Amino acid sequence: MHFTRVLIGLYGFVTIVAAQWPRGIFKNTGKPAGTEIEYDGVTLYISKPKGLSKSNTAVVYLSDVYGLPLLENKLHVSLSLLEARTNMRRLVDSFARAGYLTIAPDIFNGDPADPNGEFNATEYLSRHNPQNTDPIIEKTIKFIHNKLKIDTIAVTGYCYGGRYAFRFLAEGRGADVGFAAHPTLLQTDEVLAIQGPASLATAEIDALFNATRRSEVEALLGTTQQPFQVNLYSGTQHGFGVRANLSDPEQKFAKEEAFLAGRAVVRCLEPEQLRVDYFRSWGKYLAEVI
Repeated sequence: MHFTRVLIGLYGFVTIVAAQWPRGIFKNTGKPAGTEIEYDGVTLYISKPKGLSKSNTAVVYLSDVYGLPLLENKLHVSLSLLEARTNMRRLVDSFARAGYLTIAPDIFNGDPADPNGEFNATEYLSRHNPQNTDPIIEKTIKFIHNKLKIDTIAVTGYCYGGRYAFRFLAEGRGADVGFAAHPTLLQTDEVLAIQGPASLATAEIDALFNATRRSEVEALLGTTQQPFQVNLYSGTQHGFGVRANLSDPEQKFAKEEAFLAGRAVVRCLEPEQLRVDYFRSWGKYLAEVI
């Protein structure tokens, strides 16, 4: 019952917002707008909102295995490493256009996967695991708190990064809300440990997060006593949140709606809406802010 109430309410919220928000917030084309810096040995891609943002919330964007893009190379080849990475930066920039300073750390430390090469998942994931990835995210959160003086953090993750959106929603790990699109390797104990609102965007066809596992995670979320939502998008496959086929209207719609779902969760951290009961009761939320 808890799950159903949140799912229906947030679906209505996202649908209304999709109709009212300027579509300029979300862009599928164009050059990345942010900059790269180095902090404590970690490469950070930072995209800032235009004008004076009143938000005291930062978004940490955790990418899929294709990692950060190369700014100096603008060539777009279908399914190329450069396009996959550039798509990621466009999503980071979209969160910034929505009003939030957004930071994407290089969670692979210069070792992203290449979609054009052979991908040995076992070997790759032996190099990139929580023992190697957690410290990078921890440094990113430290940078936000200590250098940027921003208090609240939303962690958004896609594919590989989706698991870590949940990991850092555990007590004391730094995230206040978490959003994951088609996560991989999400563990039961990581779901049960969350201490804040969580949102999932899932694909209809996804061997890495199939229907059975999706149902299991829904049931687990229902035991956490935390607000949550799970959205399922028809006509989609694993990776649609970043690499949807934009010539397919159904996939394009799903990608953009998934982004808006993530944006809606981040919005919970805005001062006038930082109330869990607003997340649980979207009817009241809509009456006051839409």
